Amino acid sequence: MLNILLAEDEPELRELLDEQLTAAGHRVQCAADGQSAADHLGREVFDVVLSDVRLPRIDGLTLLRRIRASAPQTDVIMMTAHRDVAQAVAALKEGACDYLTKPFDVDELLLQVRRIGETRSLRHELEAARGELEMGRRFDAALIGESAVMDRLRERIALVAPSDASLLVTGASGTGKEVVARLIHAASGRRDKPFVAVNCGALSDHLIEAELFGHERGAFTGAARRRDGRFKAADGGTLLLDEVAELSMSAQTKLLRVLQEGTIEPLGTNTPIKVNVRVISATHRDLAERVRTGLFREDLFYRLNVIEVPLPSLCARVGDLPLLVRHFMQKLTPSGARLPAISAAAWAAIAAYRFPGNVRELSHAVEHAMVLAGDRELDVMHLPAALILGPPDEAARNPKAAPLRSLHLALRDFEHDYLTRAVKAWGGKRTAAAQALGISRKTLWEKLRHEAPVLSPAVTVPIESRT
Repeated sequence: MLNILLAEDEPELRELLDEQLTAAGHRVQCAADGQSAADHLGREVFDVVLSDVRLPRIDGLTLLRRIRASAPQTDVIMMTAHRDVAQAVAALKEGACDYLTKPFDVDELLLQVRRIGETRSLRHELEAARGELEMGRRFDAALIGESAVMDRLRERIALVAPSDASLLVTGASGTGKEVVARLIHAASGRRDKPFVAVNCGALSDHLIEAELFGHERGAFTGAARRRDGRFKAADGGTLLLDEVAELSMSAQTKLLRVLQEGTIEPLGTNTPIKVNVRVISATHRDLAERVRTGLFREDLFYRLNVIEVPLPSLCARVGDLPLLVRHFMQKLTPSGARLPAISAAAWAAIAAYRFPGNVRELSHAVEHAMVLAGDRELDVMHLPAALILGPPDEAARNPKAAPLRSLHLALRDFEHDYLTRAVKAWGGKRTAAAQALGISRKTLWEKLRHEAPVLSPAVTVPIESRT
C-alpha cells in the first residue's frame, strides 16, 4: 500500500482516480488546488504525488520543486493536457519520475503506480540489507569475541534494540557499557536521531539537573544564558545516563517524573516541554542493593530497569584474549605494516592476569607495550608493571586484615616475592629477568637462594588491636 496525494482540479477525474487508487489498496488524500496540496505536504510525507501541471493558486511545477526540496524520496507523476507536453518535459527535468497526457487510460496510471511501489519495495529491502550489513560490521568492530557470553550479548542487543523500552546496562568498569548503548541505538528505529551521553557521576548535585533538563537565563548563579538540557538535545533519539547510580535524590525524583509524563521543566521555569527520548542507563554498581539501602528510589529503579543488559567481565571470557589483543594491535599498527610478534613470556603474563579494569585495561596495556617495544617483539619488559607482578594480594587490598610486622621483615618479604614473580614472568630465565630488573644475575641468585622469611609470632600485632 502506498500513501498517495492526488492534486487535481477537475472534480470528475479526481473522484475517478481516487476511487480506482483506493480500490487498488492505496491510501489516497485529495487536493483540489495547489495550495491545498502544499498544506497536505506540510503535514506529512507521501510515497507518491499525482499532480496536474495546471492547478489553481499554486501550479504543479512549483509544487514539484517544493516536493524535491522537502521530500526528495517522494515519487511524482505529472498529469498534463496535449498542449502542455513541453511543461511535462520540463517537469521531468525538475525531477518528476513520469508524466501522463490527458485523456489517459486509468489502467496505465495504475500500472505506473504499481511499478513505483515495486521499485520502492526493492529499495527498502536493499536499504534494510545494507543496514544489517553495516550493523554486522559494527558488531564485529565493537563486540570482539567468539565466547558463549559474547554470543548471548549479541542476541540480547538484537532483541532489545528495536523496542523503545528503557534499558539498564550493567557491568564492571571497562566492560564497554557506552559501546553497547551506542550499538543498541544504531540498531534501533531512532538511529537517524541524536545519541546523547551524560556522565551522572562527573557532575555535582546542583549542576546535574541543569545538565539534564536545561535552564533559563539567571536560573542560578553563573547561568548567564538559556541552555537546553540533554533530554531536549536527545529529543527523538536516545539518552544514555552513564553512572546513573550517582544521581542525587532530587535528580532521581525529577527523572522519574520525566519518564512518567514525557515532559521536562527547565530550571527557572514551570513550563513543561514535551520530549520523546529513549533512556538507556548504565552503572557498575548494584542498583538493587542501593534500593535496599535507601540510596536509590525503588520506583525509578523499575522504570529504568525494564530490561537489563548485563556485560561480562574480561575474566569471564579469557578465550577472547587473543582476538582482543590482535584487535588493539591492529588499531595501533600503521596501515600496511606487519603486526609485531608477542613473546611466549608476554603471552603468559597477559593470560595469567585477571584484568580488574577489563577490556579498557587490556587496551591500555597493549598500547603501553607497543609504545615501549617500538618495532621489536613485544616482551614482558614492555608490559605494565601490574601485569608482570600480578594483582596485589589481600593484605595490600585490606591493610587492616594484615598483621603489623617490622619494616625490615616486610621489605625482605616484598623483595623476595617481587623477584620470584619476575623470574616466573620471564619463564624461569633468570638472566633475562635480571636484565629487566636492572640487576646482575649473581645479585638475583643471591637474593633468591635464601628462603622467604618466616614471620615470628612475637612481632605479629593485628592492627585492630592497636590503641
